[in-house]
Amino acid sequence: MSVRTPGANLGRHVFGVAALVFGAITLHWHDYNGWHPPLYLVYAAAAALIFGGAAIQFRRTAKAGAAVLGAVYLVFALECVPGIAAAPRIYNSWGNFFEQFSLLAGALIVYARLSAAWSPETLHRIGRILLGFCAASFTLEQAIYLAATASLVPKWIPPGQMFWAVTTTVLFALAALSLLTGLMALLATRLLTIMLLSFGLLVWIPLLLSGPHSHTNWSETAETFAIAGTAWILADLLGEPRRNGHRPL
Repeated sequence: MSVRTPGANLGRHVFGVAALVFGAITLHWHDYNGWHPPLYLVYAAAAALIFGGAAIQFRRTAKAGAAVLGAVYLVFALECVPGIAAAPRIYNSWGNFFEQFSLLAGALIVYARLSAAWSPETLHRIGRILLGFCAASFTLEQAIYLAATASLVPKWIPPGQMFWAVTTTVLFALAALSLLTGLMALLATRLLTIMLLSFGLLVWIPLLLSGPHSHTNWSETAETFAIAGTAWILADLLGEPRRNGHRPL
């Protein structure tokens, strides 16, 4: 009988720090991600994000922190549904939904990972499928808004902005395919994590430094690192069998 060890937690820590920052941004601007919710919801969301982001850092309180963060991200994912229903052919609302859903997925994986009710095999499969659908959405969003995606790529990175817009769209598609089929899922999740972190480091942090008074720059930076945290959480999870001396799924 093998004993399952906790493994790495770097993804959980990144995810939590991003939630903390998101809470501070929400409190400072009285707004969540540019959506302008009612003030009572702003304060509740900010408090929950700060509490959840802090609690998830420590193993003894991580499960409670994940539950709180999951509740917040579920509320804001559902907030996207009316926009989808009103204009289903406009992908922006779908994209917003799956961005929030990816954060919900990160919280759910942490919560389930610390619960005895889920077997590792089941949790691996569910985690792959949840993030796989989100990666598929990221693919569509970048493909549909390819020119806008290219405009975010720093001009100093060779060979050109459109090259990287197309390349990262293809890489999102490959990640989605790998996660949904289970083929080379651990490698795909690690590479997806690196790509998302590079978006934060090369795209959003420079924009934040050049425009520190922009709420969009702050919220997009925090969201990018939070989504990278979700991918990292899944990579940590899928890597557990290898660290414990078993073959990864």
